[in-house]
Amino acid sequence: MLTGKQKRFLRAMGNEIVPILQVGKGGIAETVVTQADEALEARELIKGRVLQNCLEEPKSVAADLAEQTRSELVQVIGRNFLLYRPSKDKPVIVLPN
Repeated sequence: MLTGKQKRFLRAMGNEIVPILQVGKGGIAETVVTQADEALEARELIKGRVLQNCLEEPKSVAADLAEQTRSELVQVIGRNFLLYRPSKDKPVIVLPN
């Protein structure tokens, strides 16, 4: 579980990130989960976007995806969301205490 200070730190980092994950009308398919999992392992912090044609709410999509990838949901703003999970092999992001 992330503290408020850690979430603030990650939100600041996420400001500059371009969304690399998109959830469309198919919702959270197995391919989306796999793509998110691989991106989290490589980058630790990823930004995703829920497209207009998705039938579900962005908050529920982001929470569902975070649960399936065993990551932390940092933030949801509009249709964009941030997910964080430390890398098992090469952790890069050092969170403040």
